[in-house]
Amino acid sequence: MIRFLILAGYAGLMMFLQVTGKLDQFINVHYQYLAVLSTVIALLLALFQLFTWVKEDPGKAEEHKEHLHEQEEHDHADHDHGLKRPYQRVIAYLLLALPIVVGTLFPTVSLSTTIVEAKGFQFPLSKESVGDPQMETQYLQPNTSLYYNKEDYQKQMTELMNKYGDQNSLTITDENYLEVMELIYNYPSEFIGRKVHYEGFVFQTEAQDTFVFRFGIIHCVADSGVFGLRVNLPPDAKVANDQWLAVDGVIASEFYAPFKRNLPMVNATSITPIAPPENQYVYRTF
Repeated sequence: MIRFLILAGYAGLMMFLQVTGKLDQFINVHYQYLAVLSTVIALLLALFQLFTWVKEDPGKAEEHKEHLHEQEEHDHADHDHGLKRPYQRVIAYLLLALPIVVGTLFPTVSLSTTIVEAKGFQFPLSKESVGDPQMETQYLQPNTSLYYNKEDYQKQMTELMNKYGDQNSLTITDENYLEVMELIYNYPSEFIGRKVHYEGFVFQTEAQDTFVFRFGIIHCVADSGVFGLRVNLPPDAKVANDQWLAVDGVIASEFYAPFKRNLPMVNATSITPIAPPENQYVYRTF
């Protein structure tokens, strides 16, 4: 019965996340078919567990338990392995139920500049406060080289450069946001002088340096980050953190003292306040 409840709970949670549109805050939307597949499998397994539980004869069930107990004692005489002890089963069930508990009791939080401030704005990578070397928050540049060998990554970058290399004016959309940003940071000299249009939210540092970002997910929320460009605003322009802008300007490169390196940036010719999009995330396509 416990297995049925866990499987049914997982299937129900996944269906809820998909129906409410909250699933795209956890995984790349291009992988939603995997979430649908796991939901269907969990539902089928839950129905199988329910069928087995309902069909099982109480007398045979008790006899089966006695047989398992005798087998367990026999196994202990030789060696102990598997999840035979009650506390082991409890721990296993708790671990399996953990995603359901987290997904149900912990609300999803809309990301804002407070997330950037809390984690510390660093470049190119920032280790998470938990100290896990596998958990890294990316800033400015979406770096997919972590998922490829050197040759395959270079091949992918070459293909993208062939796609965007001849465009004198770049329009960065939700669909190509991360791949274009990765190119700009990998090959800044190739993009200097080109016109660009993109949208995002404002983040201003304590020194009043302005960045326009989007929150992005490469594969899942574990490799999410804040990606975008530093922006030199037009004279007399006034903006505030979390304000959404459409930026038109020209790509340049400028030394950024806090990071002690040159960064690609945008000399904005115009900025237009816009309403935040319904889905504030962007996703990497592969």
